[in-house]
Amino acid sequence: MMNLVYNSEHYAILAYPVREGFELVDKLGRRSLFVQGSVAVGLREAIDRIPDEERDMDSIDSLLDDYCAGAAKPIVFH
Repeated sequence: MMNLVYNSEHYAILAYPVREGFELVDKLGRRSLFVQGSVAVGLREAIDRIPDEERDMDSIDSLLDDYCAGAAKPIVFH
């Protein structure tokens, strides 16, 4: 089972509770990155560290840009 926990024009975050991970989906770049374990915990903590008054889609998307840079894989349709 998965849960959509974040959705903007540029990114979506899908949570996979059983696997204790997140899939970061870059909609414009058509790429994704699955993180779990300490990386998933670090992502959650990084989002929580954005001050409430600054936490908006732009700040979260910017954080996701950093997480996906160089690590996300192209989405391939079969």
